[in-house]
Order: sequence, then structure tokens, then C-alpha cells
Amino acid sequence: MMICPETFYEMKLKGKTTAEITTVIRGLKQEIGRLKNIVEHPEYKCTMCPSEDVRISCSRDYLERAKQALVEAGGEYVPSAAEKKVMEFDANIPNIRKVVFSIGGYSCGYETRTYTVVGDTVRIDIEHSLDLKPSNLDECEIEDMDKECFLETLKYLHIGEWRNHYNLKRYGYEILDGTQWDLEIHFNNGKKTVKIYGDNAYPYNFNRALELFEVEGKY
Repeated sequence: MMICPETFYEMKLKGKTTAEITTVIRGLKQEIGRLKNIVEHPEYKCTMCPSEDVRISCSRDYLERAKQALVEAGGEYVPSAAEKKVMEFDANIPNIRKVVFSIGGYSCGYETRTYTVVGDTVRIDIEHSLDLKPSNLDECEIEDMDKECFLETLKYLHIGEWRNHYNLKRYGYEILDGTQWDLEIHFNNGKKTVKIYGDNAYPYNFNRALELFEVEGKY
């Protein structure tokens, strides 16, 4: 059973020295990384309660509370290079001007969804390499999305933590066909375009991304 961040503080952090809190922080970061690796494995099946996804979310909350506790105890939290990268990405989310997401395979073609920020809305354009109808939307039914909601959901995906490339070779698998996907995020302030792609392998929260992009299927 998971607990709230304040209960975690009372149980694990209250009265601790900066060195002890730093040890807790290190452990939480390692636990988040371990859980991500479990979910991203191609043979992963959710059998825990609470699930790894829930535990990752709660551990994130504990980590933020631990960082706060470290400062309250007179210490200073110094983010790693990877964390600085995430912070930079999150800071630039309001400057996103276009997101392009493509998914498919050789036999069934590729569906590409482009989300373009126009004022306070996000315009959606859908194309298919085989000129087929989009998976779950008729062209006449495509509606704009609210910009604030879209960007807030995008932030919740923690894309700044994703690797640049996901593939099965990491696990010793070799698949010539299957599902390929790629994600491009363009900015309006000169920041370099973020490009992420995968070949039959996915970030731990990929299904949440599919929900945002309104793409059917589970991976």
C-alpha cells in the first residue's frame, strides 16, 4: 500500500540529517529507474498491486518531498546532468509549436498525427501512408484540442526522461518487422527539435502517450 508524501516524510525523513536524507533521495531515484526498466521489458506483465506505474508515480512524489526536506534540513539538492535535461525540457513545454507522432509498420502502413499550436488551441491533422481512414476518427470529426490541457498532459508524460531510441536489441531480441514509432517536438524559441523513436520497444508510459494522441492500441 502506498502512502501520501507527508506520511512518507513523517516515517522516513523527519529528524534525519542531510546525509541521511540524501541517501533516501538516492534510493528513490534508483527505485524509479528499476521500476521503469521492469515495465519497459518486452515480456513485462503487470502482476503487482499497486502496479509499477502507480509505484513510479508515488515514488516521484516522495522524491520531491525528500528534496524539500533536504533544503529544510539546511542542505542543497544538486540535480544531475540527466535531471537538468528534464528540467530544461519541462521549462520549454510552453514554447512547443508542433508535435508530430507517427506509428505503424511495413505491412499496415504508418499513421502520422500532427498537433499544431494555433492560439489557445491545438489543431490536429492525420495522414496515413496507405491513404487509409485514421484508426478511430473520421476527418470530419477531428476537433481541435485545448492548448493548456494538451501541454499539461504532455508534461505529465515526463518525455524529458525518455531515451532517444528504444529497440529490442537492448534485451537480446531481433525483430525485422513489427511496430515502429517516432515522436518529434518542435519549439518556437529556437530550441533544437526533440526526436525520439522506437522499434518494437517503448517507454514505460507509452500507453499514456497513445491516450493523449488518441491512437488505438496497447503496447
